[in-house]
Amino acid sequence: MAQYTIYHNPRCSKSRQTLALLEENNIQPNIVLYLETPPNQQTLMELLKKLGKTPRDILRKSEDAYKEKGLSDSSLSDAQLIQAMVDEPKLIERPIVVRGKQAVLGRPPENVLELIA
Repeated sequence: MAQYTIYHNPRCSKSRQTLALLEENNIQPNIVLYLETPPNQQTLMELLKKLGKTPRDILRKSEDAYKEKGLSDSSLSDAQLIQAMVDEPKLIERPIVVRGKQAVLGRPPENVLELIA
């Protein structure tokens, strides 16, 4: 059985709901508290590939750091956006659930059902 990993923020209701949904399906995921142990550039690039998304797709635009760092600037490269998320992990949309070569964003939490089926 493939191992599940959740990039989790216990203070986020969507993240808690996603974790609960996994547990209701008898899945005990590896929990990464990404604000305490942020992913490095390589890990973020791998997550993006598994998600099939661009760095801009998983940026939390409501965070103060998004505005402070001027991340809405469309001339910024993917590498610059990834570095911003490495420097400020709260900019990463959450939760991200990974199973093998696939990953989904738990917004809404029901998205994780795609990985379970």
